[in-house]
Amino acid sequence: MGRAEKVVLAYSGGVDTTVCIPYLMNEWGVKEVITLAADLGQGDELEPIRQKALKAGVTESLVADLTAEFIQDYAFPAIQANALYENRYPLSTALARPLIAKALVEAANHYGADAVAHGCTGKGNDQVRFDVAIAALNPSLKVLAPAREWGMSREETIAYGERTGLTFPVKKSSPYSIDRNLLGRSIEAGPLENPMNEPLEEVFLMTQAIENTPDQPEYVDIGFTQGLPTSLNGAVLEPVALISQLNELVGRHGVGRIDMIENRLVGIKSREIYEAPALLVLIDAHRDLESLTLTADVSQYKRGIEETYSRLVYNGLWYSPLKLALDAFIQQTQERVTGTVRVKLFKGNARVVGRQSNLALYTEALATYSADDQFDHKAAEGFIYVWGLPTRVWSEKLRNS
Repeated sequence: MGRAEKVVLAYSGGVDTTVCIPYLMNEWGVKEVITLAADLGQGDELEPIRQKALKAGVTESLVADLTAEFIQDYAFPAIQANALYENRYPLSTALARPLIAKALVEAANHYGADAVAHGCTGKGNDQVRFDVAIAALNPSLKVLAPAREWGMSREETIAYGERTGLTFPVKKSSPYSIDRNLLGRSIEAGPLENPMNEPLEEVFLMTQAIENTPDQPEYVDIGFTQGLPTSLNGAVLEPVALISQLNELVGRHGVGRIDMIENRLVGIKSREIYEAPALLVLIDAHRDLESLTLTADVSQYKRGIEETYSRLVYNGLWYSPLKLALDAFIQQTQERVTGTVRVKLFKGNARVVGRQSNLALYTEALATYSADDQFDHKAAEGFIYVWGLPTRVWSEKLRNS
């Protein structure tokens, strides 16, 4: 069945995306497949992955270094938004999808492809994120999802690949499905599908077990400039270096693990394990700095915006009109979010213990209970009378009715 002439395939080097190559050509009549592997700081050696695609029969095997763009243009805006899906998950995996979609569309435009493809199944969130993002960036491109349609089990998929000449290394198969980038790791499937099973230490890579963490607390001062993380302990760092160093520091103290039942967009609940050491601490520190530098009404209103923002990103609507409108609001709020937050790391906990800013709205002379108190206590009585007047009138009418 011919669906497209030339296709750019999002490629990870795994079984599914590798089998997609012959499947697209043999079953769907695609004449030319180009693969694109995204380097998001996951630490994998991508040259073997590039060569693997070439051996599978692609005409071009691309590797895109997207790490700096990923952190600067996707992760940092999410930190400014304090983005936590269901108030827990910092979107470490979800944030990568609109960027990969953008790279796919750019490659398709460059090579004159009429379609892009991915290896997502029909059960997860990523299929939605890719399909919707691609449609937003170039509605004329077809989106192909072989793994969503071929109906093969894992064993059948491998067998199909072997019949087309592919070889898969013989190794002990992990029961887990893992996705990783510089922001963190997501782990699911296998024993984790039973919500009562505690995750084994073998599933974690970025965070130490509590029993292996240092016996002394460690402090880190995180500097922000207009809501963007810019320094650690006074040293100004580029975004990728800052995330990398903070991941190591925070993970060493066992901070950054999440174990949750998550509501997927496709209507099912799934048990998800995440590691996102730096990202979780940065969101917590950023929110704390906002409490020092934003007015009460802006902070309170922004919380609703943050919930909507997180849901939009999770649901694949990074390029939607509402998301763009929320971006404008969030950027306006960040103009004065500049300062330093001190975080104490110890035995699996990251606690904000100090904050300072030249733009702080906190005034010690008004807050103090000492002799230096400058608050006008006499003004309180009149304020309380006016503030409580509607309640007083309502109560009187209720009593007399």
